[in-house]
Amino acid sequence: MSLLIALVLGVVEGLTEFLPVSSTGHLVLAEHLLGAAGEASASFAIVIQLGALLAVVVHYRALLGRHARGALRAERESLRLFGALVVAFLPVAVVGLLLRKVIKAHLFGVGPVVVALVTGGVVMIASSLIARARRATRLDGLAHVTLRRALVIGAGQCLSLWPGTSRSMCTILAGEAAGLSTTTAAEFSFLLSLPTLGAATVYELAKSHRELAAGVSAGALVVGMVTSFLVAWAVIAGFLRLLPRVGLWPFGVYRVALGAVVALALYR
Repeated sequence: MSLLIALVLGVVEGLTEFLPVSSTGHLVLAEHLLGAAGEASASFAIVIQLGALLAVVVHYRALLGRHARGALRAERESLRLFGALVVAFLPVAVVGLLLRKVIKAHLFGVGPVVVALVTGGVVMIASSLIARARRATRLDGLAHVTLRRALVIGAGQCLSLWPGTSRSMCTILAGEAAGLSTTTAAEFSFLLSLPTLGAATVYELAKSHRELAAGVSAGALVVGMVTSFLVAWAVIAGFLRLLPRVGLWPFGVYRVALGAVVALALYR
């Protein structure tokens, strides 16, 4: 893998990890477009998530520090937040371990990604229209993420194991369905990425470090992670400002359009 391809994939990862458009799906499409598809490239796409995770830590450093100190002092609010993160993480950890081989063998392809992109886009558009028609009042603030709501979000996150679906989309929609505001659901989704993507990266390194070392240089890994960190940090701040104004439907339209373009290019 050249440094240029690593740079491009790092930009794609940073741009799409926290937007509800599927970073994995975009990386699969980018790898095929660049001629970089393969076992090592698939592992590279997972490992450079570390850069995006660091962006979450940096962006939420004050909140994480405050709740870490609160947990040490056994404060209820902090313990409830960390408990909610654990509860939301466990379903995808179990399902991911059970289905890892099946997913990598059958779903890391352009066809499955296109199906997931279009389906997810339609769901997002429909969800936005229904919410606008009902004008439902939703709860704002991480203090409202109870263990029950966290379990709903965790169940929704399991759907994101299909590349192209989007972890961000699944967790935000599940959070909305549990009664949270879109912004609160997005913030919890970002925090949930720390245990979820962190565990996935560590597991992938343990399982595929030989393939990764054989196909990707240390320099390419550094370029990919640094790039994904810088881009993701900017995206997190921008997305949180944009989300209350526009909602999720523009991202749904984008997903459907992208899926249609890729499908036409493949099957024309």
